[in-house]
Amino acid sequence: MKNWKKELDEKIHKAMKEKDEDSLRALKMLKTELTNEEVKNEREELEEEQIMEVIQRAVNRRKESIEEFKKVGKEDRVKEEEAELKILMQYMPEQMSKEEVARIVDQVIEETKAESMKDMGKVMGKIMPQVKGKADGKMVNEIVKQKLGTESDGSEKEQ
Repeated sequence: MKNWKKELDEKIHKAMKEKDEDSLRALKMLKTELTNEEVKNEREELEEEQIMEVIQRAVNRRKESIEEFKKVGKEDRVKEEEAELKILMQYMPEQMSKEEVARIVDQVIEETKAESMKDMGKVMGKIMPQVKGKADGKMVNEIVKQKLGTESDGSEKEQ
């Protein structure tokens, strides 16, 4: 998204013409958040990494909102948030599978010689830069906890 402003303006215009309310809402929100990030950073242009961070935060908010709306039975809002999430995901790099993340976790645990939950911070610190934007942090955290919380034979580790 080199020239994100122009690209988003074109997509917003297209969504207006097609009367695609979900796309229009998601794209306007994204443009606002990116503009706010520029203002906050006092920059002319956002770097690609900063753009991806803003999109990732928007994706995470949608996922959290979906969970909350499901809890309170607001199905109409769940559908809205899911539609926006789908649109935002188009701007994210391809997401890694659980298996791919698990392989990286295994590799980092071996490299760092991590043995227990005490080593969680060290392991997460090495993994997150490798999967940034490509894997959900919550999923990574769960996999690391699972791997560090049990022995290879499946028994619980001593803490």
